This record gives sequence, C-alpha cells and structure tokens, in this order.
Amino acid sequence: MSLGHGINPWGTNPGDAIDTALSAIETSLHDLLSGDPVYWRTSQKKDVLERLERLQAQQAALKLRVLAAAGDIAEETGAKDASGWLRTELLVDQAVARSQIKLAASVAKYDVVAAGLAEGVVSQDKARVITKALDAIEADPAASVEDLILAEKLLVDYATRLTANELKIVGKRILAEIDPDRFEQAEAKALLAEEEHAQRRTFFHARDNGDGTVDIQARVSRAVGARLRTILDSLAQPRKLSAENRGRKAPYDRLLGQAFARVIETYDVDQLPRHGGHGTTVFITMSVEDLRNDLGTAALGFDGDKIAAAEARRMACNADLVPVVLGTNSEILDFGRTARLAHPIQHRALRLRDKCCQAEDCDAPAAWTEAHHLKPWSEGGRTDLENMVLLCASDHRRIHDPNYGYERLPDGRIRFIRRT
Repeated sequence: MSLGHGINPWGTNPGDAIDTALSAIETSLHDLLSGDPVYWRTSQKKDVLERLERLQAQQAALKLRVLAAAGDIAEETGAKDASGWLRTELLVDQAVARSQIKLAASVAKYDVVAAGLAEGVVSQDKARVITKALDAIEADPAASVEDLILAEKLLVDYATRLTANELKIVGKRILAEIDPDRFEQAEAKALLAEEEHAQRRTFFHARDNGDGTVDIQARVSRAVGARLRTILDSLAQPRKLSAENRGRKAPYDRLLGQAFARVIETYDVDQLPRHGGHGTTVFITMSVEDLRNDLGTAALGFDGDKIAAAEARRMACNADLVPVVLGTNSEILDFGRTARLAHPIQHRALRLRDKCCQAEDCDAPAAWTEAHHLKPWSEGGRTDLENMVLLCASDHRRIHDPNYGYERLPDGRIRFIRRT
C-alpha cells in the first residue's frame, strides 16, 4: 500500500497530501484532548478506548512501513540505519530505535501480519510476538513454506482473542497445532532443551547490606518461578485482605517479601540433607545476661554475624536452632534443649484451642502461626499448652520487641502496649 494512494508517484510530489492527512490527524487529536473524560458518558469512554486501541495499531503500521523504507534517511545522515537518526533527532533510546527498525523489517516480510496492523486488529506488541514466532518457524528445517503460511494466518487470528503474553505461549507450539503427528515430538525436544537451558542459567546471590537486610537475586526455571509465586501469593493475598479490612494498607511487594521469609522460617528441616550425622542446624550464641535482658546481641552461626537478642529469642521459639548460652568467661552454660520446641501434636492442639493468632487486633489463621512461650524458655518456661499461645510471624516478632509490652486479656488474647 502506498502512502500517496491515488497520486502518481512519478509525477506529483505526494508531500502535500501526506502533510494534509497528518494535519487532519493532529487537529482531531487536539479536539479530543481539549475535552475532559470526567464528563464523558461511560459508553463514550468505552468507545474511545476501543477505537484508540485500533488507531494505535494503525499508527504503528504506518510508522513501521516508513521505517522499513527509511534507508535513504540513513544514507543522507551517514548512519548505519534509521535508528541513528531516531536517536539524534527524535531522542529515541538506541535500543528502542533498533528494536523498531528490526520489527519494521520483520513485518515487511509477512503480509498477513502487516494487514492485521493496518486494520487495527493486531497491536505492535502482538506483531512483535508473531513475527518472532514466524522467524523461528522459518529457521526450523522441519517446517515447510506451507506451514509458515498457515502459522501466520492462525497467529493473526489468535491475536484478535488473546493478549500478547498468551499469544507468545501459543506461538511456541503453533506447529504442533498445525500438524501434531509431525511436530509434537519436536516440541517436546524444544521444551526439554529450554528446561536444560534454564537449569544452566539458574543462580542465587545474596548480598548483606549492612543494615540488617540482605538483598537476594536469583534466576530459576519458569516452572519453579511460577510455583514460588503461587506459594507466595497464597500467603500474601489473605494478609492483604485482612489488613485492608482493618483499614491498613501495605505494598504488595512487601507482603510477598514477608511471605518469602515465612516460607524460609517454617521450612521442614527434616527434609534437609544430613551432614555428619546431624540435621542442618543454626547455632545462636549469646551471653546469659543478654538472653535475660530486652537488649543485647547474639551471634548467628559460626561466622559471628550479629542479630538482636530479641530476634534470637523469637527465632528460637519455632526454628531448628540450638542456643549456645555463655557465662561471663565465655564458658558454655547451656548447649540447647530440644524440649523448648512445641511437639507437632502440641501445635495441633494449640491450633484447635486458639483457632488463630492470639494478638488482639489480628485474625491470621492458625496455619500461619508459631507457638510462643509466655514465660520464656530461657527463664525456665515449660513447653506445655498452658504456657504457649499461637502468634503470627508479625506479632511473634512484636512480642519479642523490647519496644513493646503486653498484657493477657481475660479471653486469652494478647494486647500489645507501646513502651514510652
């Protein structure tokens, strides 16, 4: 399709017609922008959004056609391609400009995709997904020209019903849909290769920020990532709703981070590998004075990383930790007592009794809670039902926080009091 349709390109310069058309578009947009959508009817807003979506795709189609024929711009400016001009004159980031040039070249290869863009039924994002899938099919030695043509038609049809992300998934297996007998085995091999590639690229990094936090960066396979996100969402969503019901809001990424910490803290250590005949254990080393006081520090593990004594006491309530209590001359006074931990049957009994977190303003279900000793285990508190209550991770941290005191209400709930 020519921009100057109806104009003899060898006789009349189409510049005036192009300028007239662009001026009309600019005028129309100016008229729309002068209105305030607040006063528009709902039906008008829906109509505007639907038509703008189509117009955006058509605008992208026009821009990509121009970019595909913009070699003369590069020649005139001495750039490798038009992306250099986009960078210097239009201040488009170089990576974005090159991506647009690449997409323009890809769309020019596929007439059905280009027609979908021009009609406004295929967005630019979907066109990028489709052309990438078609390029992969074109490079597949098992695929024929007929397969490529049919795949293009099917993907453009799917684009009218799917989002770009959904279309990407379909694009990876479109050949199996065209001819299952011929391509399912190839699809299985491709998925296996993708999973092996994911395994090779998997990593985990942790960096201590020196302020009590650790930044974690990791890369895992798509399957593991989806599973982790499902687990975290299942923990974070109810907490989000519970907080909103009480008039509080928290960023969802913070709730996901807290859910991740919850997964780590409650992981079943019996599932860990054995080392030297003993399950993997974290040792907490602290003085007997710090153990008894609200303030002080503890050494985590054998490397001496410091944490607050209150945090150490909280962790010792429900994690597989061995507290190593030192006297004044650093002699070991106590090397842990396994009886400090609630037996699983005791925890089940606590769930039946308490039903949920026992903090006065919390309704976190029992499945999210930890058993807390009302009289600290370090002070001789017994690990029995009368001396234990269920608290969620947040309130369990608060009850060990020296900035808070608490009182036991007649109904057994815990009321926290901010210390001044």
